Order: sequence, then C-alpha cells, then structure tokens
Amino acid sequence: MLIDIIAGARPNFIKIAPIIAAIEQKRDAGVDMHYRLVHTGQHYDKKMSGDFFEQLNIPAPHHNLEAGSGTQAEQTGKIMIGYEKLLLEKPCDLCIVVGDVTSTMACSIAAKKINNIKVAHVEGGIRSGDWTMPEEINRIVTDSITDYFFTTSNVANNNLKNIGVTNDRIFFVGNTMIDTLYKQMPRFRQPFFWEQYDLTEKGYMVMTLHRPNNVDNKEQLHELITEIVNASNGLPLIFPVHPRTAKMLEIAGVQAPNLHVIEPLGYLEFNYLVKYAKAVVTDSGGITEEATVMGIPCMTLRDSTERPETCTVGTNELLGTDPRSIAPAFKKLFAGEWKKGDIPKMWDGKTGERIATHIQQIFSL
Repeated sequence: MLIDIIAGARPNFIKIAPIIAAIEQKRDAGVDMHYRLVHTGQHYDKKMSGDFFEQLNIPAPHHNLEAGSGTQAEQTGKIMIGYEKLLLEKPCDLCIVVGDVTSTMACSIAAKKINNIKVAHVEGGIRSGDWTMPEEINRIVTDSITDYFFTTSNVANNNLKNIGVTNDRIFFVGNTMIDTLYKQMPRFRQPFFWEQYDLTEKGYMVMTLHRPNNVDNKEQLHELITEIVNASNGLPLIFPVHPRTAKMLEIAGVQAPNLHVIEPLGYLEFNYLVKYAKAVVTDSGGITEEATVMGIPCMTLRDSTERPETCTVGTNELLGTDPRSIAPAFKKLFAGEWKKGDIPKMWDGKTGERIATHIQQIFSL
C-alpha cells in the first residue's frame, strides 16, 4: 500500500520522523507498506524547515507543493490545489496528517474529495476550546472527516467519543513528538552563544511567544516582556523569535540587559536550551510537552490548552494572558515550590511503532 505522509510546518517535521522510521522498518521486514513524503511548503525557509530535515535525519520529500506564504485562505487553497494534482496523478491508499496546522486540514480535505481516500489524523481529538485560534478550526475540520485517529491522551479519546467517533476508529498510541525527543536527546548540542551570554545549567530561562493575542498588540507584548524581565531576578532570558514576533518587538521597543533576542534555533540547539533551563515561558503547545518530559518548569501564557495532560500530569501551568499573573508564578519558581510533574501515559518513545502496527492491522498487510 502507498501511504502519503503530510508535513508542512516546523511542528510537523518533529512528529513525522518516528512514523517514517517505523514504516521503513515494516517495509524492510517485508510488509507491503510504502510511503510518499509530501512537504506542502507551508514553512519554507531554512530555519523553519530545512534545518529540521537535516537534524532529524528525515529523508528528502518526494514532493514539495511549494505553497509558500499568504492569508489563511490563500495558503489553504494553494495546498489543496497542489495536493489534489498529486493525487490525480497517483492516488495513495492512506493519507496521514499530523497536528493542527493549515496543511493538516487542507490535505485531509483534498484526500477525502479525491475518491474518498482514507485519512488518519495523528494527534486527533485534541481541543483547546478556543475558536479564535486557527489551529482549533483546523483540528475540528480535520477530525470531522478523519477515518482513523491516533491519539496522545485519554482526554483526546473522550473528546472524539463526545462527537460520535466509535471506539474502533480511535487508537491511543502516545506522542510522536516525544519519540523524537527521546531519540535525539543524546545529540542535543550547545548553541553557539552559550559562553557569550555566560549561560550555566539552571541559570537562565527560555522564552517563546508567537500567538496573536500575545504578540500582535504592541502594548500587550511590551507589558508581558516587561513583567517577565522584572520577575526574572536578572537571569538571562533567551528568546528565539518567530519572524512575526520580531517585527512587533521592534515596534514595541522592548529592551533589557538580560533579554537576549535571537533567531529561531535548530531542534538540537533549542532543546539543549530547554533541557538545562531554570524554566520555560511559552505560548506553544508542543514546547509544554517537551518541557514536561524533561522535567522543566513551564509557564504558559494562554487561557486554555489543547494539551491538558501537561498541566494535570506534567510540569506546565497555565498563567493566562494577564501580565499580572507572571510575578506570582516566578516567585513560586524561585522559592522552589514548582511542581515536579510526571510523564503522561504512553509517552514512552514507541508511538511511531504503534502507529505502523495499527496501520498494518487495519489494512491486513
């Protein structure tokens, strides 16, 4: 059988690597399981795309749709047109989409409209409840037409059951992002600026912000960063900046001696920083998962999360978007009162293998 694996944005690349490795293992063992890696081109510059393929040893894509940038509708349309053309030339038996980016939704729609190709959603069922997030719309649309759901938690399982998905289509497999984390951890490498900024283990913090309600308003962004700087006890704050955030930081005029704004990092360098940080301040869902597994205190500047297990089991706490919530959280951190956390069920590094095995069973290979 031919399986299309869709990847379009930075988080996707991390999640597909274990699936590709597991399918290759099945294929090498004589199972009729072959894949076609389709890069939609949603993230297309080297820092957001190329570096991840190199560092995670992901093979070169068989096809690049080269969708590029644009509005939500423009990008969705370009991806759907490109993927439809590919499927018309040579259809696949199964389309695997991962996560919740524009590529996830666009390719699942195109697949279902071309001869009703089966769709499998890795990370199906996660919900934030926040319909202002494009990602939430992508999740809901994708799950409404998905055939098989590979889930990360029992919360996700229950979300799917609540919308009428039957048990035989839900496969609780764990988290492919954590497969990659475990595999790559021995290869983490110190970033080039480690000595330049006098960084020491547990002697600095890592920040990432990119959500529109945090960064698109210059007053809100200025207030958030100012509160973080004031509460940081002078520890270095390492801030790899998303391109959109960089523009807003410049407009907001945020500066501080211990605030180090840098370009986006590769996977190995960024996770080295997280592993040895005092804490992480973020509005990213994926980073909360990685911080949880590495046991690093994590503060999330959002009002909701689609990954509640990082809070109920892991090291993450939702602070909301009110800058006044930052100082009390930092006080708790520096007092040594942050929760220790644990690793969620089945986040054990074997998720890719489970997915490949379930596919083999579903299609009787």
